[in-house]
Amino acid sequence: MEDKTLRKLFLGFIHIHILHHASEHPIYGQWMLEELQEHGYSMSAGTLYPILHTMESDGLLHKENKNVNGKIRKYYTTTDKGGRILQEARAKAYELFKEIK
Repeated sequence: MEDKTLRKLFLGFIHIHILHHASEHPIYGQWMLEELQEHGYSMSAGTLYPILHTMESDGLLHKENKNVNGKIRKYYTTTDKGGRILQEARAKAYELFKEIK
């Protein structure tokens, strides 16, 4: 039960993390996996890619396919909607962290 609860909480953090980086520069799955691992999140590509696809379907990310060394790589950037969601999430997170610190 504890693991499920933490997983749900961390999933929200991961979404914010993705939006943050995709607002700074185009990201792709493997880069994002490595970035998340640097921050202590352990997840597989089989978990991350559905998150990216869902965020794209929800209008938070825009996907662009690019040919990199003969392979198609999907790059994601934050949409206007994703940017607005990120701003709101930052404000809410800031308030929360001030309170629980």
